[in-house]
Amino acid sequence: MVLSVKTKIGKRRVLVIPKKVAEALKIEEGSMVEITVKDDSLVVKPIRDAVWLSLYGKKFKHITFDELESESIEQQGRYSKETQSTD
Repeated sequence: MVLSVKTKIGKRRVLVIPKKVAEALKIEEGSMVEITVKDDSLVVKPIRDAVWLSLYGKKFKHITFDELESESIEQQGRYSKETQSTD
């Protein structure tokens, strides 16, 4: 997807993300973004947290609740053993 809009830098160099762009990137107030300067361009990339990824991200595999719970218990057991061995 290519979307190009013009916007103005405001007071204190504030950049307002136009509504079309925010909707296309699924970002809203409070969203974290990474800003990169590349040559004479500014790249703004959303930073996705685990909640956003679980709701909107690409799904890799469908698992049942029982499978999730089993994996969680297994991981907790591993973590518990690791922390006990370092004490």
